[in-house]
Amino acid sequence: MSHLDRRQLLKFATAASAIAATGTIPEIVTRAFADEAPAKPAAKPLPWHNWSGNQSSNPVARYAPANEDELASILKSTATPIRAVGAGHSFSPLVPTDGTLLTLDRMAGISNVDRAMHQADVAAGTRLARMSEMLAKVGMSVDNLPDINKQSLAGALATSTHGAGARLGAMPTFVQNMRLVTASGEVIDCDARKNPEIFQAARVSLGSLGIVTSARMQARPLFKLKRRTWMQPVEEMLERLPELEKAHRNFEFYYIPFSGMALGITNDETDEPETPAQPNPDDDAVLQLKMLQDWLGWAPSLRRWAIQKAMADYPVEERVDYSYRTLSTERGVRFNEMEYHLPREEAPDALRKIIKTIEDNNIRVFFPIEFRTIAADDIWLSPFYKRDTVSIAVHQFHEWDYHAYFAQIEPIHWAHHGRPHWGKVNTLKATDFAKLYPKWNDFQKVRAELDPTGKFLTPQMKMMLGVA
Repeated sequence: MSHLDRRQLLKFATAASAIAATGTIPEIVTRAFADEAPAKPAAKPLPWHNWSGNQSSNPVARYAPANEDELASILKSTATPIRAVGAGHSFSPLVPTDGTLLTLDRMAGISNVDRAMHQADVAAGTRLARMSEMLAKVGMSVDNLPDINKQSLAGALATSTHGAGARLGAMPTFVQNMRLVTASGEVIDCDARKNPEIFQAARVSLGSLGIVTSARMQARPLFKLKRRTWMQPVEEMLERLPELEKAHRNFEFYYIPFSGMALGITNDETDEPETPAQPNPDDDAVLQLKMLQDWLGWAPSLRRWAIQKAMADYPVEERVDYSYRTLSTERGVRFNEMEYHLPREEAPDALRKIIKTIEDNNIRVFFPIEFRTIAADDIWLSPFYKRDTVSIAVHQFHEWDYHAYFAQIEPIHWAHHGRPHWGKVNTLKATDFAKLYPKWNDFQKVRAELDPTGKFLTPQMKMMLGVA
């Protein structure tokens, strides 16, 4: 959205409304993700909150173990409930605890690289961006990445974090084996043959089985992608879905509220030379959309006119770079998010209903709505279990209350058999999840065997999993 020029938007908004001419733009505080681990654990417990600020807690203890021995010792003796935190980029209550908060930031890096098999062991605290950089140095890359790469590997696996691509799976599908430390301090190795039920549960576990310490990731030779972006009316984009999903390796789009327009994004493999890196325009474009909400939110038709005028000459943009640089982008403007994963055939109608709900009710929102395709897998608690999926995500500016907005959108997802992203806002309970996941009871059995006393379960986690 780099060509949503600020001066153009000012011109069109001012022409549309006298109020706009005298309005003021409130200061918007943005924050970049921190990528470096603290050198040492905090001397005393400190309050914790996630990236957006919608989740917080006051743990009585914090630890940053450097290896599995330290971790095992901590798990045997520390206050419960015990929860691990990565980047704090989940919006659901997976992390908050009044017991012990663990960070695995000191357990990071890659090892045991097998160039022939294109595999490597990745420590659980490794952020996805660092993982990609380290794999690239040995000539490898994972097959797909999410659009935000600040998460720790363990957090991304625990919540089934995903990218886009009709034939590409979520991050847990790249895992070949895992190591985790249980509540008793036992270290368990698991894969498809060794402890296979634990493996099926651990790849997407919500951090409820134990603390994952490493995963062996399947990669491939380093490769380049050509990223193409263009603007198109959303109805035309939806009509083209089968064609776009079939023709491109990665396809996704963003609907811009109150515009009728969608920004399409494709990525396809190429041997073309890399193009010069350009500044990321996304945050600036989002802030410009906020400006229009602030000035023209009272008049949706004028807001639509202003956005469409600004987009009228939006050019097709192309960029070539290594895959890990084109698939993930920076997100500096904070938000809260609700994302559901729907059967692929039901997603277009669901999106139409979401757009209608937002625009008929003039809901206060400016963040684009994200629409991504993901391939089916066989992981017990994966939202993509046994069905090809489309994920639809709505976002709300972190300073604004999201509850009323999300409450109007969530029933649409329910009506279309949606499964929520484990790391995003939702209001479902254990009885709901049991209906959505055929292997729910199998997972519960493994969890109870590995953590019989519930060391890793906060009250919120017990409610989510239905544990008394």
